[in-house]
This record gives sequence, C-alpha cells and structure tokens, in this order.
Amino acid sequence: MIEKRQFYINGEWVSPAIARDLDVINPSDESVCAVISLGDQADTDAAVKAARDAFPSWAATPKSQRIAMLTKLADIYDSRSEEMAQAISMEMGAPISMARQSQAGTGTFHIRNFIKVLEDFEFERPLGDHAPDNRIIMEPIGVCGLITPWNWPMNQVTLKVAPAIGAGCTMVLKPSEIAPLSSLLFAEYMHEAGFPAGVFNLVNGDGTGVGSQLSGHPEVDMISFTGSTRAGTAITRNAADSVKRVSLELGGKGANLIFADADEKAIVRGARRCFNNSGQSCNAPTRMLVERSIYDQAVQIASETANKTAVENAASEGQHIGPVVSELQYNKIQTMIQKGIDEGARLVAGGVGRPEGMEKGYYVQPTVFADVNNDMNIAREEIFGPVLSIIPFDSEEEAVAIANDTAYGLTNYLQTSDQTRAGRVARQLRSGMVEVNGVSLGARSPFGGYKQSGNGREGGVWGLEDFLEVKAVTGI
Repeated sequence: MIEKRQFYINGEWVSPAIARDLDVINPSDESVCAVISLGDQADTDAAVKAARDAFPSWAATPKSQRIAMLTKLADIYDSRSEEMAQAISMEMGAPISMARQSQAGTGTFHIRNFIKVLEDFEFERPLGDHAPDNRIIMEPIGVCGLITPWNWPMNQVTLKVAPAIGAGCTMVLKPSEIAPLSSLLFAEYMHEAGFPAGVFNLVNGDGTGVGSQLSGHPEVDMISFTGSTRAGTAITRNAADSVKRVSLELGGKGANLIFADADEKAIVRGARRCFNNSGQSCNAPTRMLVERSIYDQAVQIASETANKTAVENAASEGQHIGPVVSELQYNKIQTMIQKGIDEGARLVAGGVGRPEGMEKGYYVQPTVFADVNNDMNIAREEIFGPVLSIIPFDSEEEAVAIANDTAYGLTNYLQTSDQTRAGRVARQLRSGMVEVNGVSLGARSPFGGYKQSGNGREGGVWGLEDFLEVKAVTGI
C-alpha cells in the first residue's frame, strides 16, 4: 500500500500539522490502495504564506524563463508518463489504455500548448494609435487557489497550473481527496523541474476543510475551481467577503441534436461519447435529441452500442470502460437509473446493479433510456455516469428549445449534413462550446460554459488571461 501523508509546501515535503489519515480506495476492487493526510488550517496557512512570499520574485521573472521552466516540466512529465497513467488508473478507475492515451496524455498536451500561447503573448501593448502615450499592462493576479476534481485529474491540474505559472502567479493546489495520487506525482515533477520554493504548493484536503479555507483566505487573490455546480456556488459565497476572482468550470447536461440527414455513424459516436470515462465527464452528451423520422432506428442503435460496450477492471488492457470513482458515486447513479424507471422512461439497455458477473468494484451498466421528456430528472440532473437519455423532436425549433431548456450550458453537439443548418443551429445553442459532426475542439480552444456551467475559460489565450489583471498606464 502507498503511503503519501506529506504535503508539498515551500519547496519541501512536510508532515501535516495534525495527523488525519484518509484511505484512498481503488474503485476497481474496493481495496485500500493508498493513505494520505487531510490538511488543517495551519497547513493551508503555511502553503498560502509560502505562495505569498514567493510571489514578488516569481512575478518579476521574464517570460523566457517561465517558458524554459514549463518546457522542462513537460519533458519530465513525458519521461514519467507511465507512472502518471498507472496512478490515474488506480485512483479513479480509468482503463489503463485510456489512462495512457487520454488521461495522462492531456498533461503535456496542455503544458506544451500553453508554452505556444506564451511565446506569442504580449504582456505589454499600446492602447492604440489614438492614444500613443497609453499602455495596457497585463500582470499576474497573485496567489491562486486551484481546486481540481477526480474525473480528469491531470487535464484539470495542468489547465490551471500551466497558465498560472505562465502568467507569473504563485499557487496552492488542492486536488480531489478521492483521487490525489496523480497530483502528488505531479508535485514531484514540479520539484524536479526546479521551480523556486513557494511558487507551487500542494495541500490535500476535502472541500469543507482545505477547500473552504482556500476560498475564504484573505491572502488568496483568485480561486480556480472545477467540480459540481453545488460546490461552485458554495465557493463563490465563501469568496465574496474578500472579493477575490472566482473562475468556475462546473457541470453540464449536454444535448446531442441528431437530424435525419446526419451521417450513419452519428448515433454510435454519440453513445460512445456519453459512455466514455464511464460517463464521468462534464461535457458528455447525455441527452440525445433525435428527429422523429429516425427515432426508432436511433434507439435501437444506441441500445446495441450500450450492450457492446465492455465493462472491465481498470487494470485490463484494451477498449472498455472501467468502474465509476467511488461507492458514493455508484449509489448516486443507481438512484438516478431507478428514478428514470419510476418516471416512466423506457429502459432499453443496462439498468440498476452491476454488470453480470461483477461482485466487487463500482461498475455501472451502460444504460439507455428512450421516450424521455425534458421534464424528467434524468434529463435535467447531471448523473455523471454512463447513462444516456433519448428524446424525440419534430422540428429544428423544437430541438433548439429542448437543448436550451436546462440550467447548464457547457457543451452541445450537432449532427447534420446541412452546413447552413449547422451554422444556424450552433449560433442558437446557449453553451460555451458546440461540436459539429464529431469534430473535436482544436488545441488552444477555450473550454467553459454558460449559465450554471460556470464562468471564465480554460485553455488557449483565454485560459492565460484568466490569471492576469489588466492595468492601464498613461504617459509612458
């Protein structure tokens, strides 16, 4: 069993002020795979002070130095990527093949993309020809509290750490206590890269403990949080007294609008995207809206896709989905599946309980509901599991209305061979992202949403600017 009780504060691995052990559970077999410590106020204060003390000198470093250090970090990450994949697979249940390619792979992808953003970014620029003695200066916002989730741990850590480093900020990272091992490994990479003491700090803890301590801390200038909408609202309230910046990437209930002229792979593509990562993605297309003339065919194809989706231990090689992250998450998903049945939706694949033959581990059957309407709980609440709801529509206007009838606005999807329609509908969908005909977002694209899906953007120049203040200076 792995023992990782220390925190990374001011360039050193230090023991917690008060010993509070927490077991890390391997969701594939429910065994204890590691022990960590949960931080206390004294640990949070020490990490914040280290970041505050390090800020003036780090903020003054030239852009070229920050780029060089991020490049070294990316090289170290690449050289140790198998360790990262193994940690992610064990802690949150990502199948090892996926953990190598997608989960761990996002780390250097984002770091290197932020390096490219930095190379072209001007931190000082003239206001314009109309005001030749006015300049705009972009400066680091200060000490940042970074609170990251368990579902895509390195994706979210690097989407926050890399731009914060590039902007000249210092930081305290609180990863999810459910899946902390990958972030502890990342802290090793940061140390090996030689970042100055206090620039990057890590304290493990839960949301009500270290999370609340960071969001309410008077010496923290910004909170960047990824997680549930419920937690995001609590963080915003707690941060209000100090009027710090709060950037939120929250939940989603993505609609996938499939018109009758969509390509033949659209249904399979949509169902697989829903089930990917065991449904534990905020941008999953969990509502499949299908034009009435192809509705029955779509239900059949989605059902067949679910039945063909293998569910296996995360350590097994190959293409399959693994368990969901925890017993709590498993029970929540089971409750929602039963609620869908009770609400009168037609269950066409999967259902409650583990897949046949699996007695241990938090495994969920890939599940498809047909004849869903947008008033049902399964169509309105973020389930965060491999559960697809299929809803029919009769017109373009109805499809857009159903898609927008949600508290969320993260990612919507659109399948049609009519490019004029694609452009027209995409502009009407109230979400931060729209993916058309299976075309994924490009590198350095902004990631974020409307409404209760959050505010701010991660990735690209937008992700860097989230960590910067804007200063107008005249007479120079």
